[in-house]
Amino acid sequence: MHPLRRSALLVHGAGGGAWEWRHWLSVLQVEGWQPHALELQPAAEGVAATSLQDYVRQVSDALERMQRPRVLIGASLGGLLAVICAEQADALVLVNPLPPSPWNAALPAQEWGGSVAWQRNARLASTRQAMPDGDEASALFAFRHWRDESGAVMQQATAGVEVRRPLCPALFVVSRQDDAVPPEIISSWSREWQADLMETFATSHVGPLLGSHAHVIARQAVAWLNQLKGLR
Repeated sequence: MHPLRRSALLVHGAGGGAWEWRHWLSVLQVEGWQPHALELQPAAEGVAATSLQDYVRQVSDALERMQRPRVLIGASLGGLLAVICAEQADALVLVNPLPPSPWNAALPAQEWGGSVAWQRNARLASTRQAMPDGDEASALFAFRHWRDESGAVMQQATAGVEVRRPLCPALFVVSRQDDAVPPEIISSWSREWQADLMETFATSHVGPLLGSHAHVIARQAVAWLNQLKGLR
């Protein structure tokens, strides 16, 4: 099989965008993959009216348009979306993913309104604090590109989504430190699913994508994909 026939769909997290995947896109392309970073879109009625199912449909539709073998790579909320759509994929890479039920019960408690004002309330100082393992340029870029998110999406995503263990191979990529999704949650989840776990030196929730080790982490994850028998 020619390596250029392998497809990868990358799904960003809440409040982010396709721009988060620049390190991963470059690694995938060098390794002969055809990657596409999906930009999740709010519902026509606006961000506050957007539901989790709106995003699920977008991921499912985008994946169906990609040739096989195809892999789903998701971060945070994008990781949960990847798990929901796992039956359509040949492998999963889940980067600090939001956990489904029952692991969601261990998430830090948080209240969500109709719209989460991550863009409107963005501050460079708080962005730096959220990215302790990123450089100044990355923090400035992220500060300028955060977006507001649907509170309904976040409420539905963290309330506990029922999913089945995927039949395809799965790799969990976890940060050493993560205030949003504590690494012990993902470790427990990966053990239950008998999936592979890659622990990284990232020290934030977005570190595997935007931190100083992002390029190395991407190479390690793609190396895992490259060794899968069905994807070579």
